[in-house]
Amino acid sequence: MIKTTLLFFATALAEIIGCFLPWLWLRRGASAWLLVPAGLSLAVFVWLLTLHPAASGRVYAAYGGVYVMTALLWLRVVDGVKLSVYDWLGAGIALCGMLIIVAGWGRA
Repeated sequence: MIKTTLLFFATALAEIIGCFLPWLWLRRGASAWLLVPAGLSLAVFVWLLTLHPAASGRVYAAYGGVYVMTALLWLRVVDGVKLSVYDWLGAGIALCGMLIIVAGWGRA
């Protein structure tokens, strides 16, 4: 379960970076060359999703829980926004949902 969770966090970072770089280009006037690493990051994101042993729908559902936590950590670390107790609570609940789904992968 730890390996799966870490793989999900790496997947979420690849997706967030792949979306953040075009955002920098469009919203902050950064170089269009950021689209190249953005595309590579999104390709890594897709590849990482294929490394899970479950059906794609279960992988996407479980991944969503980790994505919520990762996006909020990105908000705190990269954007410098202080998280509220509601942010932490929601992320914790989403992460618990992911753990429940992954725990059932071998039982479905």
